[in-house]
Amino acid sequence: MAIQFNFISSMLILLLLTRSFAKAREAGGGGGGSGGGGGGGVIDVVAKFGAKADEKTDLSKPLLDAWKEACASTSPAKIVIPKGTYFLSTATLDGPCKAPIELQVEGTMKAPADPSAFKEPKWIAFNRIENIKLSSGGVFDGQGTTAYKREGCDKHNFCGSLPINLRFDFLTNAMIQGITTKDSKQFHVNVLGCKNITFEHFTVSAPGESPNTDGIHIGRSDGVNVLNTEIKTGDDCVSIGDGSKNLVINGVTCGPGHGISIGSLGLFKNEEPVDGVIVKNCTLTNTSNGVRIKSWPGAEPGTCSNIHFEDITVTNVSSPIIIDQKYCPWNKCKINEESKVKLSNISFKNIHGTSALLEAVKIICSATLPCENVELADIEITHSGPTGPAVSQCSNVKPKVSGKQNPAACSAPVPANPTPTS
Repeated sequence: MAIQFNFISSMLILLLLTRSFAKAREAGGGGGGSGGGGGGGVIDVVAKFGAKADEKTDLSKPLLDAWKEACASTSPAKIVIPKGTYFLSTATLDGPCKAPIELQVEGTMKAPADPSAFKEPKWIAFNRIENIKLSSGGVFDGQGTTAYKREGCDKHNFCGSLPINLRFDFLTNAMIQGITTKDSKQFHVNVLGCKNITFEHFTVSAPGESPNTDGIHIGRSDGVNVLNTEIKTGDDCVSIGDGSKNLVINGVTCGPGHGISIGSLGLFKNEEPVDGVIVKNCTLTNTSNGVRIKSWPGAEPGTCSNIHFEDITVTNVSSPIIIDQKYCPWNKCKINEESKVKLSNISFKNIHGTSALLEAVKIICSATLPCENVELADIEITHSGPTGPAVSQCSNVKPKVSGKQNPAACSAPVPANPTPTS
């Protein structure tokens, strides 16, 4: 039901936004601008505000001027960034606005290459807006190559201060469609405090060695859909943080990257529950993980429930199915303590393909809060190599098993020091 409800809700959002922007086109006529105090219509940043696609002139002021006009309009408005390559230093597009807005990006926007050009860890931010659509094949190029080579960034010591390509904060009823984010210096997309936001035919592109470049990170949001999306990056393709509920990840192609992950959870105080996540019809290729839930040992309490992974194809994935409640990157944790995050109602169904390592299935749960109601159904994952066939390891969990199980469920012992995951 959750997939059906979220799909219908996202289609309704798209229909409503499309109708609003069709009216805006009728009202605005051509591309010259709305022409008067809050009348809506089409606002061309080049024709009306003098933006230049010369890769030198800052797009920031023309874009913010166009946004100010559109946001004040009492009827739907469309901002158009025509084809071409633009330099954009930074921009924050603030709401609330008086009517729906579409930002139609046809061109490529490039960020400053030098990380020191940013005073805050964001490049482009959308904040407190209702009924917004971002569309039309545009590219947001974070020019992150310099940042990837920064000393210490590979160990995540400095990456947190680097700018995120696209921030979506506290949006309601948003559609992000046909957009590409490229070479972000940190996360490509951060979704925080949003309600009913859909990413469709979205593309993330960054090298496999780019550190801390999660494709789409979701936190404290309700009703997020990631549909028919391609993600190639150096960290999690999709990462789901605390407070996320009613999420659908459907039709995502991931790789390179670290897979589709819930967590890490339990690191900070007062984390909110994760509840209701469906990951379905996804393909992962040459990733370090497949579908994963991860929580820190010996840290803070939390809950994660009603999580379902189904119809997943993995090819040469290092850890195709993994629950890791001993998640401890860079050895910065209390590894001898147990996780305080309670996991329950979790299913892995119809997951098939090949594992790059022996441990095709690894479910390592907390000894003090064992996983409850975990289901493994129709698992077919093979490994071919000199070390032997694929294995399935379980700790502090008694999963319900059905259908074919290759490797045999929970048939291999768990080593005293399990292989750490990235």
